Amino acid sequence: MTDVAEIFHELNGCKVRVLRGGKGAPVLFLHGARGATSWTPFMHKLAERYDLIVPEHPGYGGSDTPEWLDNVGDLAYFYLDLIKSLGLTDVLVIGNSLGGWIATEIAVRNTAAIKSLVLIAPAGIYVQGVQRGDIFLWNHAQTTRNLFHDQSIAERLLATEPTESEIDLMLKNNLMTAKLTWAPRLYNPDLCKWMHRIDVPTQIIWGDDDKLIPVAYADAFQKLIPGSRMQVVKNCGHLPHIEKADETLAVIAEFEGEAQ
Repeated sequence: MTDVAEIFHELNGCKVRVLRGGKGAPVLFLHGARGATSWTPFMHKLAERYDLIVPEHPGYGGSDTPEWLDNVGDLAYFYLDLIKSLGLTDVLVIGNSLGGWIATEIAVRNTAAIKSLVLIAPAGIYVQGVQRGDIFLWNHAQTTRNLFHDQSIAERLLATEPTESEIDLMLKNNLMTAKLTWAPRLYNPDLCKWMHRIDVPTQIIWGDDDKLIPVAYADAFQKLIPGSRMQVVKNCGHLPHIEKADETLAVIAEFEGEAQ
């Protein structure tokens, strides 16, 4: 079992909670709107091969909420500073949903320290005529069910009553997600203009039954990022790294092997 350290790293007047474990080349995992409070089976397996670094975004979970945080672009610049502060080079950046959006915003700005990019059902762009789900209209139970193809996973999660501290963290995360993504909903209208600047190998992974950001968005991302490759995971919702962890890890392993 990989040892996992919890550290707090202070940068730009913001103390962020970071989970870190494993050895090898560095991987920065950027979480989605639900946060990253725990070390998941997907992370355990990644840490068998990599030095895995999982920060909670500023404004989320155990991290501070800085005054300077107004939009996803601010998080992109923060993570460029964090990569530099930690002395990381040749980093594999993996991001899911909101984290995939942040990863994309990072890569259009500067890829000097980034080796490759894995985007798992990222938000960040808008495709005309393709209706997305709306997390601000769904209640907690609807959101949980709509994130998964396999409803037994959703029901298992819903069967566990959250503690007061967990409820507080969910409220904090939801508030920050609303601040960052409310208008326009889950995208930056300028991002698509600059995605041609992404000049590192990029793997896009999407579930075929994604009810939040439909799989049609995978085609749009692939067209916008030069040379990117795409893998659609069957019988899977918005969280392939949770619902189909082994298959997602296999895609990443194959991609990283070819990206050497």
